[in-house]
Amino acid sequence: MKNLNYSFLFVLLITFVFVMGGCTSDDPEIEKEQEIITDVTLAFTEVDNNNNPVGNPVEFKAFDPQGLELGNNPTIQTIQLGIGKRYLLEIDLFNSIENEDITEEILEEADEHQFFFLGTAFIGSPVLNYIYADEDKNGNPIGLKGYVQVSSAPGFNNAQFRLILRHDLNKSFPGANNPNWQNFVQAGGETDLDITFPLVLTP
Repeated sequence: MKNLNYSFLFVLLITFVFVMGGCTSDDPEIEKEQEIITDVTLAFTEVDNNNNPVGNPVEFKAFDPQGLELGNNPTIQTIQLGIGKRYLLEIDLFNSIENEDITEEILEEADEHQFFFLGTAFIGSPVLNYIYADEDKNGNPIGLKGYVQVSSAPGFNNAQFRLILRHDLNKSFPGANNPNWQNFVQAGGETDLDITFPLVLTP
């Protein structure tokens, strides 16, 4: 009789474990995955003082088949811009692993994304000045399009063009509307892209 009672208790214990396990597995935590970006294209089109195009776009690319934030051997081209010239900069992002147009996704969720422009090209003794030329539905900047003014008398011709894409940030945070804001992490969110292009200025 005692053996029967022990067997019955054992069965109850096993049943309890399975029931509790089933309850906890019904509501798994959903982890947000980082956006995979394999290709970045920066297209610079020279414009006049009224922002009218005066030349054809020149493209500079960075790519890594494993993802620019995940791979170990990205290919990054050197940006070459003319001293004293003004450009329209358009950024295009792509995920070749999933064949996804990341630029389109950013436009669809524009209020959650923003680019920042740092590195020695913009900070310290800057040779470039960037102005946002696009905005989301709330009137806050995005950075897929903007104007870049190159210094007419740069102190040096070589610099670092650091491009950062933040996701889920608070765009109303003080300072977040500054494209060269070094404390961008204070606005919260996560980094989808942080890549540095070499920059060379030419006469």
